[in-house]
Amino acid sequence: MSGLLGAAEIREIAARIGVNPTKKLGQNFVVDANTCRRIVKSADLREGDVALEIGPGLGSLTLALLEIARGVVVVEIDERLAAELPHTIARHDFESDRLTVVTMDAMVVDSLPISPTVLVANLPYNISVPVLLRFMEKFPTLRSGVVMVQSEVADRLVALPGSKNYGSPSVKATWWADMSSAGTVARSIFWPVPNVDSSLVRFVRHEPAGDEALRLKTFAVIDAAFSQRRKMLRGALSELFGSSAAASDAIVAAGVDPTMRGEALLLPDFIKIAHGLSL
Repeated sequence: MSGLLGAAEIREIAARIGVNPTKKLGQNFVVDANTCRRIVKSADLREGDVALEIGPGLGSLTLALLEIARGVVVVEIDERLAAELPHTIARHDFESDRLTVVTMDAMVVDSLPISPTVLVANLPYNISVPVLLRFMEKFPTLRSGVVMVQSEVADRLVALPGSKNYGSPSVKATWWADMSSAGTVARSIFWPVPNVDSSLVRFVRHEPAGDEALRLKTFAVIDAAFSQRRKMLRGALSELFGSSAAASDAIVAAGVDPTMRGEALLLPDFIKIAHGLSL
């Protein structure tokens, strides 16, 4: 059998292995081959790449990745889905040694048996941001990637300062990469059809903005600044620095107006403030 998975085969596989898609695991399977190939193209996948897929499900996107990538490593929490994937790729005439299956929760993965170069994933809506940030942090070999997430999450990931969607995810992601929108995805390409809209977000890695110690301090400042969005920085950061006066001094020393709000700052501003923080 050649080609990618279609809706009928996806339902057949699910029924055979006893999988009933659950909201708890964010299981909405892509049933449209054209969408899978579009996602792969957006990720700038090349022949020599090793693709990393999080939550491959029944293998719709996995097969599209195997059409181009040298190898694919997948992280799947559902043991039934993980066990079925090798059989699915074999039926579609792909060599079994090109697929590496890691049966784990993506939120606890610290290492992989093969170094990935491109991330492509249909991320569960409830953990999409922490999973994306974790994998950018843990796997510096990732050059680029495209993730499919809930549209409101996509809006936050690519938001610019001053917009209503700009927040902690917007800033943290830029520690490792440049983020951009890669378009929307129709609800009809999923089974079951979700109650939310989905969008694609593309990232291209650059050098991290600093070492791990500085990242932890910077992220603490970011979290504090956005935990109380309506507060001025000197108030929002007062607990972190010990007092409003100490926070104000650190913010001024960083060359930032302490009466500004977090939503007006870029990552370099948060880094400058973090240099004055002791953790």
